[in-house]
Amino acid sequence: MEFSLSRTEVSRFEFLSEAASTNDVLKEFATTDAAAWPDLSVVVTDNQTQGRGRLGRVWLAPTGKALAISVLVRPQLPTASLGWFPLLAGAAMTRAVRSVVEKSLQPVEGLKEAEDPHHETTLKWPNDVLINGYKVCGILCELLPDATGIIIGAGLNLSLDEHDLPTLTSTSLLLVTRTAPDPDEVLAAYLHELATLYRAFVKANGDAQQSGLHTAVEKLCGTLGSVVRVELPGGSDLVGTATGIDTEGQLRVVNQADGEERSVAAGDVTHLRY
Repeated sequence: MEFSLSRTEVSRFEFLSEAASTNDVLKEFATTDAAAWPDLSVVVTDNQTQGRGRLGRVWLAPTGKALAISVLVRPQLPTASLGWFPLLAGAAMTRAVRSVVEKSLQPVEGLKEAEDPHHETTLKWPNDVLINGYKVCGILCELLPDATGIIIGAGLNLSLDEHDLPTLTSTSLLLVTRTAPDPDEVLAAYLHELATLYRAFVKANGDAQQSGLHTAVEKLCGTLGSVVRVELPGGSDLVGTATGIDTEGQLRVVNQADGEERSVAAGDVTHLRY
């Protein structure tokens, strides 16, 4: 694949015909030859054989039907601001996916406007992208061993059909839009949104409010206002209503049991439906 659109959005772009894990590949490249892999370098494949997600989960997809995307950033920012990167990437992917989905929603001849399909693309805190509540993309951020950069990994379901889906709560762009997406168009949209948000965040020295990142994330985040169950590190659960995102990117949840508001830095979130 040429990926002519995507190449123009970043400083270095490499497409691999196969990779065990694009995050691991880019990590190796970035640490053994740092000068050759500058800020906003990218490795992509449509055939990842040993992908992984958050909490050690395995991420697999049939060859040619999904993209594994890893982006290297080398920000010089306060350590406290680094927790925003999963949300930054999630916001960028949500915007990109939303643009692709909305572009596909052309009026259908013979249907009234109210009957035309409508799809809701949202960010689930901290780093999943959902369409109509079904996961189309997950993101995994990892710090380089020498702490000189961050690898932002994303797995995006492009053209999986019903039989390919890894879980009952997954979907793909093909299933939503009923049209096989152009991988280069989708990827270029993501890289453009990512670079735009990233540069503004760096310019503001990691201040999410000043850069506009905080506002962007809250606007896109479908978790806010939802009743959620958060599986916390250590095995305990927090059930309550997600009310906002604090200045460090943590999720604020009002505990259903005692009415106290807590900030959650990490955890597996489930949107509950009653």
